[in-house]
Amino acid sequence: MSIWPRFAPSQRWTRMRKRCFRAVRETQEREAKAEMRRKAKELQQARRDAERSGKKAPGFGGFGSTGMGGGNPNTIITDTLIEPEKPKVAPAPIRPSGPSKALKLGARGKEVDSFVDKLKSEGENILSPTSLKRPSEASKVLPPPINMESVHMKVEEKISLTCGRDGGLQNMEVLGMITLRVSDDQVGRVRLHLNNNDRKGVQLQTHPNVDKKLFSTDSLLGLKNPEKSFPLNSDVGVLKWRLQTTDESFIPLTINCWPSEGATGCDVNIEYELQEEGLELNDVVITIPVPSGVGAPVIGDLDGDYRHDSRRNILEWCHPVIDAKNKTGSLEFNVAGQPNDFFPVHVSFVSKNNYCDIQVVKVTHVDGDSPVRFSMETSFVVDKYEIL
Repeated sequence: MSIWPRFAPSQRWTRMRKRCFRAVRETQEREAKAEMRRKAKELQQARRDAERSGKKAPGFGGFGSTGMGGGNPNTIITDTLIEPEKPKVAPAPIRPSGPSKALKLGARGKEVDSFVDKLKSEGENILSPTSLKRPSEASKVLPPPINMESVHMKVEEKISLTCGRDGGLQNMEVLGMITLRVSDDQVGRVRLHLNNNDRKGVQLQTHPNVDKKLFSTDSLLGLKNPEKSFPLNSDVGVLKWRLQTTDESFIPLTINCWPSEGATGCDVNIEYELQEEGLELNDVVITIPVPSGVGAPVIGDLDGDYRHDSRRNILEWCHPVIDAKNKTGSLEFNVAGQPNDFFPVHVSFVSKNNYCDIQVVKVTHVDGDSPVRFSMETSFVVDKYEIL
């Protein structure tokens, strides 16, 4: 007889199941721990690689509850390495083998050229692209001098003028200003010596900080407190003036426009005369309105050049320079219309000479009266100039 107790088959089967279960669980736990260690090493290596390359390293999160004394054998590791998605390469477009229906380069240009030729044959004055810019627009502001000294001045004037078509000056106003700019503190304490040759009766006004007594007695522009300097790197208006008159003799450039109706339309005679012979006017443009829808004007006698702008319905009479050697000029043309159609006439120009003849001739130090190098730019431009 066996000394071992005998168990029922069901008991033996239960014990076997328990042993198998423990063995499987221990195996799963060992595998899970080994997998965790492997993943941890991979994450640490990934972090080191990312830090070396400057990229953001993946975080180290919890690994779940996997205690050494036992736990769930099906624990899920939450931190995993995810490779960045590779950019998708778009397939190259397949060009059609047949003829293209796209517009060819140059085809549009040929159409434009033929249209321009047609306009020219109809009498339109067509400009090239390089000459489309109006001289009056290109020269609104004169270029500053190339070399600007530490003491630099601007002498600027603007004219606003209105005349009647039958003669008579309705109003004329000239505003002027001298602006000083000092860019070196070594020459901040200076005085400006003025040469005032005006004979038209302009009204002068100095800046409140300028010594008025010194200006009225010696024509010097300096600060009230000679120990102070002019502001550095700042444009300061030190003197301004104003002239307002209705005296026709003060008109710098007179314009006479004489339209008269005829059998074939309207004959227009227009002429200019420079009354202020000391001026040199540049880029002069005299703009005459013309009726729309009647075609281009037929030009007769002409001094200078002209442009007809059919879109804006104007005729521009252009002169590069008007001075004492070129003080008069005339233009004749014929076009359908009535005398009132050719007004108002507008004039634009720029000049490097100022109208009121007020200039700075010298700059000196306050202490010692020694001369200081300076630069100056002068401009005389149009704000409004019209014949109504």
